[in-house]
Amino acid sequence: MGRIIAGIGTSHVPSIGAAYDRGKQATPAWRPLFDAYIPVREWLEALKPDVAIMVYNDHGADFFFDKYPTFAVGAADRYDIADEGFGVRPLPPIDGHLEFSQHLCEALVYDEFDLTVCQEMRVEHGFLVPMHLCFDHTPGWNVAAVPFAVNVLQHPLPTARRCYRLGQAIRRAVESYPADLRVVILGTGGMSHQLTGPHFGKMDQDWDQDFLDRIERDPDSLCELTHQTLMERYGAEGIELIMWLVMRGALSNRARRVHRHYYAPMTTGMGLITLEEPV
Repeated sequence: MGRIIAGIGTSHVPSIGAAYDRGKQATPAWRPLFDAYIPVREWLEALKPDVAIMVYNDHGADFFFDKYPTFAVGAADRYDIADEGFGVRPLPPIDGHLEFSQHLCEALVYDEFDLTVCQEMRVEHGFLVPMHLCFDHTPGWNVAAVPFAVNVLQHPLPTARRCYRLGQAIRRAVESYPADLRVVILGTGGMSHQLTGPHFGKMDQDWDQDFLDRIERDPDSLCELTHQTLMERYGAEGIELIMWLVMRGALSNRARRVHRHYYAPMTTGMGLITLEEPV
């Protein structure tokens, strides 16, 4: 059967991709962030996952405010790189896992989660930044992936509790897959940031660190937070942190932390945590 072997919570800040493409990984401003992912890639290479479920939000490349699904899942053999307005990034297309994606979609619908099933998706920085931070792509990606887009832009949004329950349903779906499959799930976005209004640039490192504590040890307490409370603490765009709860809901209470890192050099708190299931 399928098995979720690990989960990752990570930011997907677009400037990370620009710094990566321009070879700035070793500059003083960026090295603390990029160095934190070196042991993560080594850890993942040792775990050898077959598939990565990437829980992210699309920022207007495939969906926009006129049509924005609450949950959208890719069901394809391949996902192309989107052009977000500054050209297509020099990364190879993403390999999908069509059979597993179809099973995942069917299982989640029968578990009473209504999905938009996408036979074509173009992935952008919300997906790509975690991919190239965590996985090798030379000459091609060393893992297949399933894009799982969550609406954190167009109200009404799914609640924190709903996202956690979605993660629990994903775990059930993976475990009902008939073939052996090693799955890692990534919840992306955030951390604290505000990109509009009088509080532009606001970060709260204390709340970010508290979130990292609780996503590991007490995720249920995060499920109680309303959208308003989340935005007051983490900024309007910090609402993206509900996607980390999808990841955490897909893991057992026995999952142990392997890595943790936090860096806040500019307008966004950039967080990282990895959790591994016991053998």
